Amino acid sequence: MTNSSQARAPVSFAEPRSFPAVLRANLKEVFFPDDPFSEFKDEPFSRRVTKGFQYFIPILNWLPNYNLNLFMYDVLAGITIASLAIPQGISYAKLANIPPIIGLYSSFVPPLIYAVFGSSKHLAVGTVAASSLLIAATIEEVVKPQDNLELYVSLVFTATLVSGLVQTIMGLLRLGILVDFLSHSTITGFMSGTAVLICLQQLKGILGLKHFTHHTDLVSVIHAISTYKNECNWRSIVIGVIFLAFLQSTRYVVGELKKGINPLSIQRLNFDSKYIYAPIKAGSITALIALAEGIAIGRSFAVMKNEHIDGNKEMIAFGLMNIIGSFTSCYLTTGPFSKTAVNFNAGCRTPMSNVVMSICMCLTLLFLAPIFSYTPLVALSAIIASAMLGLIKYKKFYHLYKTDKFDFMICLVGALGVIFVTMTYGLVLSIALALVRALLHVARPPSCKLGSMVESGIYCDVEQYPGGTGFPGILILQLGSPIYFANANYIRERVLRWIRDEQKISNSKGSNVEYLLLDFGAINSIDVTGIETLVEIRKSLLAKGIKMVLINPRLGVMEKLILSKFIELIGKESVFLSIDDAIEACNFSLKSMPV
Repeated sequence: MTNSSQARAPVSFAEPRSFPAVLRANLKEVFFPDDPFSEFKDEPFSRRVTKGFQYFIPILNWLPNYNLNLFMYDVLAGITIASLAIPQGISYAKLANIPPIIGLYSSFVPPLIYAVFGSSKHLAVGTVAASSLLIAATIEEVVKPQDNLELYVSLVFTATLVSGLVQTIMGLLRLGILVDFLSHSTITGFMSGTAVLICLQQLKGILGLKHFTHHTDLVSVIHAISTYKNECNWRSIVIGVIFLAFLQSTRYVVGELKKGINPLSIQRLNFDSKYIYAPIKAGSITALIALAEGIAIGRSFAVMKNEHIDGNKEMIAFGLMNIIGSFTSCYLTTGPFSKTAVNFNAGCRTPMSNVVMSICMCLTLLFLAPIFSYTPLVALSAIIASAMLGLIKYKKFYHLYKTDKFDFMICLVGALGVIFVTMTYGLVLSIALALVRALLHVARPPSCKLGSMVESGIYCDVEQYPGGTGFPGILILQLGSPIYFANANYIRERVLRWIRDEQKISNSKGSNVEYLLLDFGAINSIDVTGIETLVEIRKSLLAKGIKMVLINPRLGVMEKLILSKFIELIGKESVFLSIDDAIEACNFSLKSMPV
């Protein structure tokens, strides 16, 4: 291949980078894939400081350009979402088994914090059903609200603090990658299962039951209804079905709602070793769920306007609003879909709509809160159940079933786990199944035989494009993932199987496989086990009279191959930049061989 290789495109065999340089590059890709500070590089120091503050505190970026025209849109949107925040705040506080006034508090302070640090123009801050129920289910493992409400509420505040700390730390360390483990299928299944579960929980209010189960699974709910069926109140049932008639009929109401601004709750945070496990568990799980839900919703609406939001800045914003919220009698908040959708459709232009909502909630707390004391519980149950029905994504289930059966299973396991076991186990099972799928992709990476499309000269998978033609005596394989200890043995066996299958085809045509061309363009990493695997493959090939050729190894892979002396082993003349160069060199050698 020597004569032909002189005209081929040069391959870089540059000296490998130092370890600190490689580490910096890898850390940058992990934590700063968007390279957020690139625009600061060529600016004067004072300008870099200003842009730095604007980057970390987004309100400094949009507030200086704010005007009356934008404010008019935000006022309308803010008032609209405030009208939704009142019944939602009371309803979701009921789900969390905490005083309803805390639900209203939670739409007053956190939106102000998000308006300062949040990067989404459309996200509306508030409480959500899934997190409310999950906090209740977890805290009730150590104390029941009816046994000691003060302690129970203190642990809810502590769980909110834990959630905020987790979210803030993740944002500061730019660990958005962890939220990515909550796949779309997992979230869909979890939310659908939680919606069903919440609807089941509302049967207590709709049926007028005085006793009910503290467990959340379907079997426990059915058992409770069967056990306490004699308590069913026909008026509550009628009111639940015919919503317009319930206000004058029911005698079960929310309870006292004292007017006033949030009292400080920092002194109520409880870190007693007897109870701390439950807030840590609830806070950690809800931190991830709230982040995944809030960031996904924010991105969804940003895409509609061809805009971008920074997931890591959102983490910090969520974290700060929950930390400060836990100090001011608020419980966990994020970006609920329903409120955000209303905010978007109402025409919001900036996060100022959250400030307007907060002001409206402040006025409500100061003057109107006692009015809502007479809200019937059956009405809240109907409101919650109605909202949850929209979260049961049956169309998405069908779409997943038709598109990807494994994704469908991940979604279904999450939903059924939540409904029949617990919310925590349902989420864990769904994530575990998603991780199994990811590990299967890592342990069994794809590979394919490439052939040439004569008309275009493009090399493609011959299984997908049967018209692709091969080359006598040459087998071209494309490997589609990093080569690690987890998949190295499989890759070796798969490559040798490709060789065996190709030899059968070649023998039937009266030729032999003389060259194996490995396209490394899609391989972005390799470890020591992977390199040893290449050595073993080469030995097996040499025993069969076949030479190994590498095509387009990427920078990190090439550095490892140079440092491990593998390039010396196969020779630089066996490394090519393109498949065409490699085939040309191999054909020259094949033609020069005696028949």
